[in-house]
Amino acid sequence: MKTLQTATLIAATLTTGLMAGLFAAFTYSVMPGLARSSDRTMVETMQNINKAIVNPFFMLLFMGSLFLLALAAFLSWKGHGRAALPWIIAALALYLIAFFVTGGVNVPLNDKLAQAGDPRHIKDLAAVRSDFENAWVTWNAVRAVLHTAAFGCLAWALVVHGAHRLHDAGKAGPAPYSTSGPAPAGPYHRPWDQQPAARSGAAQPWTPPTGQRRNS
Repeated sequence: MKTLQTATLIAATLTTGLMAGLFAAFTYSVMPGLARSSDRTMVETMQNINKAIVNPFFMLLFMGSLFLLALAAFLSWKGHGRAALPWIIAALALYLIAFFVTGGVNVPLNDKLAQAGDPRHIKDLAAVRSDFENAWVTWNAVRAVLHTAAFGCLAWALVVHGAHRLHDAGKAGPAPYSTSGPAPAGPYHRPWDQQPAARSGAAQPWTPPTGQRRNS
């Protein structure tokens, strides 16, 4: 259970971090770059991005993160120790808010942009761009912040979880060695390893001191 709990928390942290990085990249690089482009370039590029991004890898990360977060919260609640649970729940709540921002704002804007049709045949590209760009950029920044905050909560949850496991390991102490195995090296020997004959009760032969001989 502990191993599964740790592995799930690590996986949730990684996938959430990847989603945070994706949306943040749009905020500080992609959209500022498109802001300097012509209306046709901006509309056509975003239409192509919106088509290309709906792929199995993106959906696996986007939906998988939510599943892993829920599973991590469940395992933390049911597993040994709940020290990291508040941070996991906070991350799950932040991710859910960002999820609804994407589904409730950004995706409808993408659909509306796609419905505008081929940029070569759009009569008022400036109006189409204006209806899309400002709102999309604003709400993308919101979800980028939410995903990044969720990633931060999970990173701290990993720290708390690891510290809790180390604390438990320290309380358990080192495992005692088996009495059936060899004695450990060093000055701390088992008494029965030092004097096997004394334990068995066998008589010990007398050895004369050095320099003396036994009388015959």
